[in-house]
Amino acid sequence: MLVRNGFISLATGACATFLLSAMPAMAEEDMLRVYMDHARVLKLDRAVSKVIVGNSDVADATVADPQTIVLTGRNFGTTNLVLLDSDGNAIVDERILVSIDEGNTVRVYKSTSRTVLSCTPNCEQHAERSGTSGN
Repeated sequence: MLVRNGFISLATGACATFLLSAMPAMAEEDMLRVYMDHARVLKLDRAVSKVIVGNSDVADATVADPQTIVLTGRNFGTTNLVLLDSDGNAIVDERILVSIDEGNTVRVYKSTSRTVLSCTPNCEQHAERSGTSGN
């Protein structure tokens, strides 16, 4: 009986460890992702009545038509988006991650200063946003 209980405890501990290690990856996948200064179209299965963005400095949401929302990344960071129907029920309640399109940028470091160049198709200096860190 002791061996059986020990096996169950070991299996339970292994499952808990697996779930805890997978949580950050799953949490990141559950976010809506949009690049800064880019738009993403969200098609809904029913009409939206109210749009709420947690931090409008990070992202903006525009109603294109009752079932289409255009989400625009404004600044680096995370916020949330809540879309309600006419009865006040949540259609969408998601976290949003706004990041830079790393594939089209070059960073130039000189001593302690950093310049970000956006290279689509020619390299031009990226406008730094106020309140962002030097990452």
